[in-house]
Amino acid sequence: MAEATANIGVVGLAAMGSNLARNLAHHGNTVALFNRHYERTEKLMDEHGDEGNFVPTESIEQFVAALKKPRTAIIMVKAGEPTDATINALVDAMEPGDIIVDGGNSYFKDTIRREKAIRARGLHYVGCGVSGGEEGALNGPSLMPGGTEESWKTLGPILKSIAAVAEGEPCVTHIGENGAGHFVKMVHNGIEYSDMQLIAESYDLMRRGLGMSTDQIGDVFDEWNKGELNSYLIEITSTVLHQKDAKTGKPLLDVIVDRAGMKGTGTWTVETALELGTSVTGIGEAVFARALSSQPQLRAGAQKAGLTGPDGSLSISDADRAAFIEDIRHALYASKIVAYAQGFNEISDGAKEYGWDIDMAAVARIWRGGCIIRAQFLNVVSDAFQSGEADVSLLFAPYFKKAVEQAQDSWRRVVARAAECGIPVPVFSSSLAYYDGLRSGRLPAALIQGQRDLFGAHTYGRVDAPEGAAFHTLWAEPGRPEIEE
Repeated sequence: MAEATANIGVVGLAAMGSNLARNLAHHGNTVALFNRHYERTEKLMDEHGDEGNFVPTESIEQFVAALKKPRTAIIMVKAGEPTDATINALVDAMEPGDIIVDGGNSYFKDTIRREKAIRARGLHYVGCGVSGGEEGALNGPSLMPGGTEESWKTLGPILKSIAAVAEGEPCVTHIGENGAGHFVKMVHNGIEYSDMQLIAESYDLMRRGLGMSTDQIGDVFDEWNKGELNSYLIEITSTVLHQKDAKTGKPLLDVIVDRAGMKGTGTWTVETALELGTSVTGIGEAVFARALSSQPQLRAGAQKAGLTGPDGSLSISDADRAAFIEDIRHALYASKIVAYAQGFNEISDGAKEYGWDIDMAAVARIWRGGCIIRAQFLNVVSDAFQSGEADVSLLFAPYFKKAVEQAQDSWRRVVARAAECGIPVPVFSSSLAYYDGLRSGRLPAALIQGQRDLFGAHTYGRVDAPEGAAFHTLWAEPGRPEIEE
């Protein structure tokens, strides 16, 4: 058996796990390694074994024996059954007080279930969101761990040693109990879906609507990245737009199939929002836009059927082009604010539902570095939650309220012109509709309640009656009297 010299271990040495193990070693940790197929362990040792202190092992038992108490193991395996199988093997080999950290994209309800079962056996289970992809895993991710306060005492210093750093602070905080970490990571990914779709809609308006080249649009994103839209996603968008295909010499974007993939977290965000009754329209439309992109037969059928509409050209003069590009920038910023407002509302509602005490300001701070949605304006987001100005909605905080007010004329022009020319902008338009819904003193839901009461006796409330009182109209009877339920 290996001597207990490692203060942390990693199970699962594919790209993410290998890079995370190397990151841990780079920061003074002694890292035990285990992979189901030992060849991957050997590969890591052959290529990177001189980068720090590693303890390669060939079995779960040997791996656990290599860990100092309380033993701490991070598993980086595929979500679902592979995660459960790995957990079961570790639990059987570990002892009470040991810590298992799931660093994969697990569904938060699975994390709640696993934590309860593992706690019953005296061990700690931590669901930890890891954002930043392979590069972040190696050079500093944003980390969102859940779990007990006791496990955080052991795990916290280790995670702080490898997290990204933003303005001198490590991008990691203890999110809350059981599934809180994976819940926050799920919503992070949902916001990411919305952010990416908004950028894609902006691109489409410039490419199809204005007839601009990918290089020209890339230059626009370069310029946007110098201002309030400064972010990782805007930065890499410019890189993608400027890339040329080695085979054809064309813009690489023109030879990439226009079908966007999904791995589940965006869908989970929307499903969970529906369960909580939280409106995340921008995130939902981003998920549905990816779904539509991945239905080529349906889209081909529409082409064959000859569905008619405008050709996508905005017919804007060269003199007016710069002004419309500026409108797109404003619309992108306003819609981005809505995406974050909806995402944080879901986190707040989830915290209430599952009994978590989540520090919203801290969440915004740890998203400033390492993660995919890292952006300059997260400092202002954090400040808004810290001051209490964003407690109900980020859109109510004075800074963001003013930003949307200044952007909304442009936002409306973009949505209107896109509809006129036939370019779909589902997240731009749904985000604007959400904003208008928020500011409406009275919505048409009264009519829906009337319909529901007529066909199903579902009852309704009255504006002149106490909250919670229910009424029903006998719609089919002469005079249709109203009765209080």
